[in-house]
Amino acid sequence: MPVLPVYDIEKNKVSDIELNDAVFGTEVNEAVIYEVVRMQMASRRRGTAAVKERSQVRGGGKKPWRQKGTGRARAGTTRSPLWRGGGIVFGPQPRDYSYKVPRKVRRAALVSALSMKYREEKMLILKDFPMDEIKTKKFKAVVDRFGLTKALFVIPESIPVLEKSSRNIPDVKMIRSEGINVYDLLKYDHVVLLEPSVKMIEGALL
Repeated sequence: MPVLPVYDIEKNKVSDIELNDAVFGTEVNEAVIYEVVRMQMASRRRGTAAVKERSQVRGGGKKPWRQKGTGRARAGTTRSPLWRGGGIVFGPQPRDYSYKVPRKVRRAALVSALSMKYREEKMLILKDFPMDEIKTKKFKAVVDRFGLTKALFVIPESIPVLEKSSRNIPDVKMIRSEGINVYDLLKYDHVVLLEPSVKMIEGALL
């Protein structure tokens, strides 16, 4: 079983924690990681690009010139796609890019990402993170003490004091354990888990 030390915010080791092999000690499957990140990125696309077709462009109700006798090509409207200022043929319309992959694939990708962080020694376990008041400076001091660069903090439940203390620090994100996802695990260099979050993640993935 994978074992990691548990620290307090003063960087003192307080205990060890055994991690479940099925969540933190599996083989890394890059294919499922790619598939799930691709799904997450597609779901974030707004899909609001739009152009006007010939029926939607204002004007063009009058026939530009008579049908015969001018020597010019016949034309019924100045909003034809052939004309400058006319409608667009087969242009983009608002659409939903999101799609779903099977739940087992999403689970396999998340387990792979967690296992990868453990193998790369980019995972840190904190006993807790006591803070009595909202203080960005105090939170930043803890981040610097552990030498964290881009860090993802996973907390077991909503802790407003921590969330508000960390929100103005660049490259630091705070999420609850039920919101942990593959994209964020890959985006941030380090993942910091509060000890109760470990059991909650294991319980959700087993």
